[in-house]
Amino acid sequence: MSRGSSFIYKNSSTRPMQSFNAPFDNLLHSLVSSSSIIDIEVPKDERILRFTLAPKSAYKEQKIFLQFEFTGRHTNAILIDENEVTIEALRHIDANSSFRVIRPGVELLAIPPFERTEEAYKLGDIDNYLNQKYLDFEAKRVQTLKKQKLLTVQKKQEKLQKLLDKLPNVQDLEQEMRKHQNSGNIILANLYQIKAYDKTLKTYDFEGNEISIKLPKGIVPNRISEYFFNQAKRAKSKSKNVHIEEENLRTKRDFYKNMYYAIEQAKDSAELELLVPKKAKSQRKKEKIKECELFWIDDYKVLIGRNAKENQALLKIAKSNDLWMHIRDIPSSHLIIKTDKQNLPEMVIEKAAKLCVDFSLTQAGDYDVDYCKRRFVKIQEGSSVEYDKYQTIRVRKEGIEIRE
Repeated sequence: MSRGSSFIYKNSSTRPMQSFNAPFDNLLHSLVSSSSIIDIEVPKDERILRFTLAPKSAYKEQKIFLQFEFTGRHTNAILIDENEVTIEALRHIDANSSFRVIRPGVELLAIPPFERTEEAYKLGDIDNYLNQKYLDFEAKRVQTLKKQKLLTVQKKQEKLQKLLDKLPNVQDLEQEMRKHQNSGNIILANLYQIKAYDKTLKTYDFEGNEISIKLPKGIVPNRISEYFFNQAKRAKSKSKNVHIEEENLRTKRDFYKNMYYAIEQAKDSAELELLVPKKAKSQRKKEKIKECELFWIDDYKVLIGRNAKENQALLKIAKSNDLWMHIRDIPSSHLIIKTDKQNLPEMVIEKAAKLCVDFSLTQAGDYDVDYCKRRFVKIQEGSSVEYDKYQTIRVRKEGIEIRE
């Protein structure tokens, strides 16, 4: 029903689980979702599709109308009572914009006559036409979404790769450490030569070679050697820990590689929205969690660890009633669903299990995902755990092209 592109299609679907907030959505849900269709018509061959409905929730026999108007910039969906009075509409129109006011409680006037200029043609089987219309629409939407979401994930991969490329070399750090240690020792041996205003020390090293050491600013002479020894300690610490940082960045990058492949394999827009959700709603905008990747499934917060370090962090921040997930017998991301002590819908658990598999593996196959309350998970060492009182859900991962 967008103003630029409005059309009709037919597709079998289940009622969405998300909550309805806008007045039109609430009434559409309460009046229409369980109604019986009495009639469908196109009044006076206009650009209108009108459903006559009998709401099941009514305590007495009642008719309402759901009218879809494909009229360019005034494209609209309107709920109307038996007296042709607007109950609610997707878009309200006031008297300043049109002679035809569309507001709750106001009688709905007929739209101006429409003269067709295009040639009429026969659709043939209307069901096939409407089903194909949906398939064409969905294919175009999936293509557009994939392009957007692949670009988003690719940027994250590239950012992590740049950080990996910038990591210092262990041999260089060790050489830097030895250089600072040597400078510190030479400073100690020649401390008597250094004046408060000196910028460099020209002397000889312990092998008798002439050497020039640049002195740090703002440090008194008797503390300069300490400065160089501290620099040596930092270089030594970096050389010991650089492999940890490298592993951390590499596993995060691989996480987004898995996400990229999963997006490439996604078959419909619903699956794509699950893999890479739209920008957060206003109440979620400020929510940022460094320890993991944050998702929302039908308004339930889902946290996924991108590597072993983040898996450990997730186990620490999860509450006892949160739901924990992991692929059985395979190293994988840990996943936490924040429950706020509520019972989770089965659909949320299924979607979360799919995320757990998609972001942990690229190989196609059937996988068992175990899940239980966080309080039944016992940390052994690092992110290794033992768990009890769990249930298992089977997740099928479709084939994904494996790339080197």
